[in-house]
Amino acid sequence: MPELIEVEAYRRVAERAVGRRIDRVHAQDSWYCKGVEPRTLEAAMCHRTLTGARRKGKLLLIDTDGPVLGLRFGMTGRLLIDGTGPIDRLLYSSGRDDPAWHRFTLGFAGGGGMTVIDPRRLGGVELDPDTERLGPDAATAGAAALRDLLVGSTAPLKTRLLDQSRLAGVGNLICDEALWRAGLDPARLAGSLSPAEARRLHRHLRATIALLSERGGSHTGDLQIERTRDGRCPRCRLLLDRRTIGGRTTFSCPRHQC
Repeated sequence: MPELIEVEAYRRVAERAVGRRIDRVHAQDSWYCKGVEPRTLEAAMCHRTLTGARRKGKLLLIDTDGPVLGLRFGMTGRLLIDGTGPIDRLLYSSGRDDPAWHRFTLGFAGGGGMTVIDPRRLGGVELDPDTERLGPDAATAGAAALRDLLVGSTAPLKTRLLDQSRLAGVGNLICDEALWRAGLDPARLAGSLSPAEARRLHRHLRATIALLSERGGSHTGDLQIERTRDGRCPRCRLLLDRRTIGGRTTFSCPRHQC
């Protein structure tokens, strides 16, 4: 599932298209076009030139000499440039490439294009997305920013970390891995962390993002292989707790996460 690590990989590959001119747009799926009609989006993007690629959290921003195009990838969205991309298959998604899953395409003058493939149709495209609705990016947020989003909160810690308006980019896999490494119970009230615990969480969150980026994806954490009903803590081999927190399946160690 695309979390900030995967979307950062999409951003890097999208940079290859900077300078290219769009001469056709395929946006026929009205469900996939958020807040704009497909024909309006097609007209706005056609004949534009790509000038940059940015990311905030899980949102990929494609700059042009006109509107900014925002791409969200949901749980199964992949980005291809000229038919290839940095990720061949996502966890919990199909490895097939069904043309019916090509939800949005920019065709470039001279050939090639940018395509979003999304089997489960949970992502979307929009024009000039409001990035101010997102919290600071988790890959660069400082310790003070993390502390501020925790202070006074009565939400479970995991729920708070997954709230994109508070902290952008953390998904289910990164969150569970970081909390496991930090030794913090995902069900704890976010506001209950001491200053020292908040600093520890920040350190482990940043380190987890860096490590999983180096390994190649959000699914490469040490906890990942144990995300099963009979999974055991990679550290102490105790049976993991399996709960639903913030609407997401959550795995944690009952011994060292408190």
